[in-house]
Amino acid sequence: MLAFTFPGQGSQRPGMGRPWQEHESWELVDEASEVAGRDVAALLCDADADELKDTRNAQLTTFVSSLVVLDAVSRIGIDASFCAGHSLGEYTALTATGSLGFDDGIRLVSARAAAMHEAGLTQPGTMAAVLGLDDDQVGVACNLADADVWVANYNAPGQVVIAGSPDGVDRASAHAKDLGAKRVMALQVSGAFHTPFMAAARDRLRDAIGSADPRDSDVPVVSNVDAKPHHLGADWTSLLSAQLSSPVRWRQSLLTLEAEGVTDFAELGPGGVLSGMAKRTTSGRTISIATPDDLDKLLEWVDASATMHVAQLEGEHLFAVERLVVSPAAGLFTPIHGIGDGSRIDVGTVIGHVGEAEVRSPFAGLLQSYIAVDTERVTLRQPIAWLRTD
Repeated sequence: MLAFTFPGQGSQRPGMGRPWQEHESWELVDEASEVAGRDVAALLCDADADELKDTRNAQLTTFVSSLVVLDAVSRIGIDASFCAGHSLGEYTALTATGSLGFDDGIRLVSARAAAMHEAGLTQPGTMAAVLGLDDDQVGVACNLADADVWVANYNAPGQVVIAGSPDGVDRASAHAKDLGAKRVMALQVSGAFHTPFMAAARDRLRDAIGSADPRDSDVPVVSNVDAKPHHLGADWTSLLSAQLSSPVRWRQSLLTLEAEGVTDFAELGPGGVLSGMAKRTTSGRTISIATPDDLDKLLEWVDASATMHVAQLEGEHLFAVERLVVSPAAGLFTPIHGIGDGSRIDVGTVIGHVGEAEVRSPFAGLLQSYIAVDTERVTLRQPIAWLRTD
């Protein structure tokens, strides 16, 4: 079972849009620029590191970049059973599942970034990563500081972020070292995100979230606030509001996904931070997709997982030249008339439908046989057919 994860602020990189300029998915950037009233393409391609550090630029570019990657992944027929996003990435996850429309997502992310930027100016704060100390002990360090400092992110075992006033973070950092932390790293941010210092931003954003009216989704999104999967749109009005001033429970979210049966974690967007966290937290396979060159790698990675799945079901292994086509959705499968055993298949050939969704082959070769039968009810990513590649 596959989960898509989406990165948050801090994963942005100068020039991260350049590899995508000739890809069909780049059209999303023009749409985002129109909705945001900003030149998103210039930010993705030409902005330097200092310009991208601005919260208003970092969040918008990371959000759009991740959706470009998602669109490209969707074009090759790969979908997920669950989604989750770290902080800002939660908005990407909701847009990915259709709980937020693309335009609403752009407007909300822009409003969120502006509100957080303003809150950081009004009540200056900072953040630091504490490495090599248990979660509980990091909380103890914050309590011992006796100042405005809190746990902001539970990222992975031995990796917790604290945030608050500069003095509070300094004090808690010193106590964390005394308690055995291997290292404390100051983060270059413009505010104490996911703490009570963001209360003003939360209040400012609440109306915008309500106006977006999140919808129900078939694919659940695991929330940063409670580390539980949600598919009801009504849940997100309060969850997104609470997220700004609550700690990001990312480690707990990853464990929830694993408990739900997720075995594969694909990070879509710039950087590769979340893949590292998943590797440290779960026993699942991980991959990071950031450029068009990564798409072939993803196909091979997904195919390897599906091959192992069929081998377990059928008690045999497919040869290295054989590839599986998997379902893009859940529903009733119907094959295309005229395509059967021995038919030559090109990349992108539609070999059937699952409900309204087209089943397209990501490979070229000879169709050996259908695994799913006509009118069989299949699940997302269930093997549909196998072919021998050229």
